Amino acid sequence: MKRGIADQGKGKTSRHSPLIFLRRSNIFTPSEEDQGGETMSASAKIKTLTPSEVRARKGGTPLVVLTAYATPTAQMMDAHCDIVLVGDSVGMVVHGLPDTLGVTMEMMCLHGAAVKRGLEQAMMVVDMPFGSYEESPEQAFRSAARLMRETGAAAVKLEGGVSMEETIRFLTSRSIPVMAHVGLTPQAINTLGGYAVQGRGEDRDRVMADAKAVEDAGAFSVVLEKVPESLANEITDAVSIPTIGIGASAQCDGQVLVVDDMLGLFTAFKPKFAKRYATLGVDGEKAIAKYAQEVRDRSFPAPEHVFADEVKKK
Repeated sequence: MKRGIADQGKGKTSRHSPLIFLRRSNIFTPSEEDQGGETMSASAKIKTLTPSEVRARKGGTPLVVLTAYATPTAQMMDAHCDIVLVGDSVGMVVHGLPDTLGVTMEMMCLHGAAVKRGLEQAMMVVDMPFGSYEESPEQAFRSAARLMRETGAAAVKLEGGVSMEETIRFLTSRSIPVMAHVGLTPQAINTLGGYAVQGRGEDRDRVMADAKAVEDAGAFSVVLEKVPESLANEITDAVSIPTIGIGASAQCDGQVLVVDDMLGLFTAFKPKFAKRYATLGVDGEKAIAKYAQEVRDRSFPAPEHVFADEVKKK
């Protein structure tokens, strides 16, 4: 049954209303192009979830998911997020790569371990990088086991639907919880031809089939990226696992954003779905410019920032 606004209140906690974030300017219709975003506040502490508990949250209070790549950021979001995703987007927002294809296992292990050190409550999921799982289910298991062992992650995320069904089934039958990812799959940009909205027109059935395939294979949740709102709603109603939207629909079972996008730190471009809740990039540059000026005019360090020869007795 399709969930409306009234149903979204089920299992509600002290979080702010889940309907505040996704407005018409943050979702896609079958013909819209990218546009802008807005601002909002934080939420209350939450209990650590397991993958099976995430699966059980289907139709309940929307899951809050953000990406993180370092310990300080993880500490900031720990009390507010159900899931922290160590995304392969780290390649673009931290390492300056043009896409996610150059991200390595070593990068994901390094950043995953750093994020884990900053978490006490939120469940951590780590992305499997391009080339670490596509060859065979056995390769995927070795890579996933390494990621979980070296980072302390509770689960891994991989991209692909029908083509990854066998791999997901292989992993989940061997104690590797999997978060799936369908719709726009950034690791497949060379096949998709870029970052266009997926699932429009005749492509609609393909994305639906992908979502059902990962559900059947045992994934505990599925990310729906950059698909029309109506399709995201249909998939959410059609599958028994939580859907986590990014450029999808407010009716998904959760939402995820890249933290650098929502904080305004990554300014190379801003997707339509990436609502900015702060402008830390602009504010940070202003602060750096002020520091540079004070160094050059010798007003920094000031007396309160330097040390005397002797400690004054009180």
